[in-house]
Amino acid sequence: MDHDAVLALFDRDMREGARPDAPGARIERVGKVVRQVGADKGWNAVLWSGLDAAGADAAIAEQVRFFSGLGGGFEWKLYGHDRPVDLGQRLRAAGFTAEPEETVMVAELSGLALDGQPPEGVRFVPVTDRAGVAMVADVHEQAFGRDSTLLRHQLLAQLSGDPDTVVAVVALAGDVPVSAARMELLPGARFAGLWGGGTIEAWRGRGIYRALVAHRARVAAERGYRYVQVDASAQSRPILARLGFQPLTTTTPYLYEG
Repeated sequence: MDHDAVLALFDRDMREGARPDAPGARIERVGKVVRQVGADKGWNAVLWSGLDAAGADAAIAEQVRFFSGLGGGFEWKLYGHDRPVDLGQRLRAAGFTAEPEETVMVAELSGLALDGQPPEGVRFVPVTDRAGVAMVADVHEQAFGRDSTLLRHQLLAQLSGDPDTVVAVVALAGDVPVSAARMELLPGARFAGLWGGGTIEAWRGRGIYRALVAHRARVAAERGYRYVQVDASAQSRPILARLGFQPLTTTTPYLYEG
């Protein structure tokens, strides 16, 4: 994989050329900032910026004013190669809080191992309705220890309003949800985004996460995508590397509560 070429393509395709991630959301390009304004209860975020040291603080302040005027907080999704180099420090000075850093891992589907299967006694079930979304959200809360309200709302909106843009799967051991994952398939993009991939603690280390990656990658390949991308935690990065993913850059969510 040509790292620099794929990174440039990722920036153009998924950030500067971003598409809304849910029905009712919209992408706005204001100066040197690309942002998403979510639908009701949706995700608000700055997705890309082309800032320099002279204009960075003013641009940050403008985004704070804009999203605060909408009555809610937002995320500034900062990548390791973004400029200026002290952008993270400037965001913290403006009142943002940094979440843990993740590694953006990318694989070209033509060279990816896609033969992973769930372990014995575990089956994958597609999520297509409210009951399935509830299982995904419950697993998410158990696996990551985070509130799943936003996830529930977004996944329901995607499945009901534009189902071709999302694939969600829950792993069942008998009738008990033990893992879940989803994939975003934005029209016109060359990267399919793998998200979630959470497994409850008692079921980790059995190959479920690996099998969920392979399952979603097969779907992405069938639908004509060239790459798959994951914002990987330290826990999932070694698994992805063994599957053939390579690190592209890092990403850190900076949150402004509003």
